[in-house]
Amino acid sequence: MNIHTRTVGDVHILDISGKIVLGQGTMVVRSTIKDLMHNGVRKIVLNLAEVNHIDSSGVGELVSSFTAVAKGGGQLKLLNLSTKVQEILAITRLLTVFQVYDNEKEAVSAAFDVECADCHLPELRMTASARAALTGLE
Repeated sequence: MNIHTRTVGDVHILDISGKIVLGQGTMVVRSTIKDLMHNGVRKIVLNLAEVNHIDSSGVGELVSSFTAVAKGGGQLKLLNLSTKVQEILAITRLLTVFQVYDNEKEAVSAAFDVECADCHLPELRMTASARAALTGLE
């Protein structure tokens, strides 16, 4: 698993790729967010477009990170959920906990009131099974 960190205004975007699973994957996410918080960062977006697998420990780490950032007076948003991650968060009903965005400009601008001229705008399409899972939650 890899994390590339970049900044748009005072928002830190973590481009995560690979697997968020028990062990190194969850530890890297935890330590990266802990380091950002220690350095005064309070606006974090996790770009999960390239995450191809997440297990229950990975989901737990997302929740733990969300809680830690909120307790520290910050905000953590999710961006570009892969189909697999979106389905898992829908099944566990965690989509109602996180603020989730489909494009970076929306995540940064709307979520944090930051101008986003340098944002990447990847397109993400929802699968029929993810759409059905979300519809079933309503």
